[in-house]
Amino acid sequence: MRTLAGAAQSPAARASRSAAFARRAISRYSAGQSQTLKNGNACCPMKSAQPSFFVLIALIGGLAIFSSTLSKTPVLPLFAAALNATPAEIGWIVMASTLPGVLISYPAGALSDHLGKRRVLLASLVVFATAPFLYLVIETPWQLMAVRFYHGFATAIFGTVATAAIAERYTADRAMRLSTYSSVTIVGRSIAPFLGGALISLGSFGAVYIACAIAGVLALAAGLLLKDHEPRPPTQLELPRFWSSLRTVLRDRGIMLVSTVEAAQYLVFGAIEAFLALYASSLGMPAWQIGIILGAQLLSIVFAKPLMGRVSDRVGRRRVILPGLLIGAASVVLLPYFSSFIGLSVLSLVFGLGFATVTSSTAALVADLTQDGRYGSSMGVLRTVMDVGQSIGPVLTGFMVGVAGYASAFTLLAAILVAAALMLGLSQRDV
Repeated sequence: MRTLAGAAQSPAARASRSAAFARRAISRYSAGQSQTLKNGNACCPMKSAQPSFFVLIALIGGLAIFSSTLSKTPVLPLFAAALNATPAEIGWIVMASTLPGVLISYPAGALSDHLGKRRVLLASLVVFATAPFLYLVIETPWQLMAVRFYHGFATAIFGTVATAAIAERYTADRAMRLSTYSSVTIVGRSIAPFLGGALISLGSFGAVYIACAIAGVLALAAGLLLKDHEPRPPTQLELPRFWSSLRTVLRDRGIMLVSTVEAAQYLVFGAIEAFLALYASSLGMPAWQIGIILGAQLLSIVFAKPLMGRVSDRVGRRRVILPGLLIGAASVVLLPYFSSFIGLSVLSLVFGLGFATVTSSTAALVADLTQDGRYGSSMGVLRTVMDVGQSIGPVLTGFMVGVAGYASAFTLLAAILVAAALMLGLSQRDV
């Protein structure tokens, strides 16, 4: 009887076990979906799609920024000098690539919200891929200036839209993703001066720009694999709302103060990037040594920026920005007094440390001060003001070098950083 009862009950038992198994499978699937939503965006439950996009955009960013940096560090001022450009003209040539950032950074972000990130990113990658070929036919300083202006649109558009695309896709780990992406691009930026200096010494200016073209074409090829986050319904770009957001940010004194400090830092950075190479060349140093001097600066940025960002999160933004400005000022004012390869390399590395210390915290401070979720507008304004400073730096320095020499020019740049530190230090404590 016990055996017959067990046999009679076995179908029910099997059905019960099957139902229990199905409930456990559904529970595990739901838990996996919930974890995916926590790690990524609620609209994209496919966990595998998120890493592939991030790896792809980081790869594209690394190639694109490598190509952009290789086209200017250390080759640009040396190439301009070979074209018999004056110091003032070299300043304008260096400035030409930063002007598009002033003109297009904020509109590019708004346009990507309307058209989708992929289309705007591909437009910038087309410029990255085509601009290097134009350097090969340049014969005058003014032609070089025009090509630099065209090339500048690539970095201005890509930098703004790529960070917006990452911020849009990733919510829970947004800061980590943005920091990792920034580190990848800085690695590409760091390799460029060493390779550029070696190619100039072993080959020619043309070899440098062929290498730029290869990296730019590879970035465009990888960009064709990008896909938008989600299909966007047809909408109209609302200009009144666009200008309203811009006015709101421009009226925020805290954001504008920090943006001005950022502009001062990039003013000096742009000037050092252009004229440190010429200063070292005037001392008789070969191109490969100049590449190492500038590369030391970028290497210090690679390693110091993530570390100083974590320090900023712990001790506060101002306590990190102020020492960074003073470190940068000290390294710049000492440049005329150290004419050796080792001395300039050490000062360049220290300047990079100060630059990394400041820029690791300025964007975070602007985000801290942003109200009503206008992060895109705030970052667009920050980048625009930054590009204004970076545009002025080479022109101002070129004028000073032509009139009073390198010592006076470097002293003026150091004074600008000290003034920015005083301005931030004397501001209200909550800024």
